[in-house]
Amino acid sequence: MKLAVWTTESMMSCKRLVLAGILCLFSAQLFAESQLPASMAEQRARSVTQVVLGILSYARWPVEPDQLRLCLLGPTQYTDDLVKGTTQATGRPVVVRRLLASYPAIASQCDAVYIGEMTAEERSQLFASLSGHPVLSISEADEHCAVGSLFCLRVSDQQVSFEVNLDSVARSGVRIHPSVLQLSRRKAVAP
Repeated sequence: MKLAVWTTESMMSCKRLVLAGILCLFSAQLFAESQLPASMAEQRARSVTQVVLGILSYARWPVEPDQLRLCLLGPTQYTDDLVKGTTQATGRPVVVRRLLASYPAIASQCDAVYIGEMTAEERSQLFASLSGHPVLSISEADEHCAVGSLFCLRVSDQQVSFEVNLDSVARSGVRIHPSVLQLSRRKAVAP
């Protein structure tokens, strides 16, 4: 009988060991799969930061700020890297903060706004409040780039590009270097 009990206990231990091994394999695979999208998301966020800083560096305000105030409005997907704060290539610090789209002093407390998801009504109210003020606007989620935003980002795994709304640029009071306008005309290269 001792032999039979030992064999049963031994088999149970082997089954547990095999089960633990299978769980480890699945856990490792799930961990690896969860890391892949995160690293792609981080890469997209870094790329968006580079494009946004590039756009900001080629913009000129009627009165140049000592530090650039970039305000994030609405839920965003690619601003993790921007939120950390940064400095432009010129050495000018970029102060980043999140605000509600309904915040009444956006036009006076922001030199640039990065716009995430918003309803049509929120967008309309935002651009009405910015009208007549030199505030550069960059939209993350404006599919048509038709109303309000100066720049509209196009984010993919391969690259980040942007479109320029020339009408909005002309009305903004912010001067944009012609080189940036030329860059927006380049078509994305197919992978």
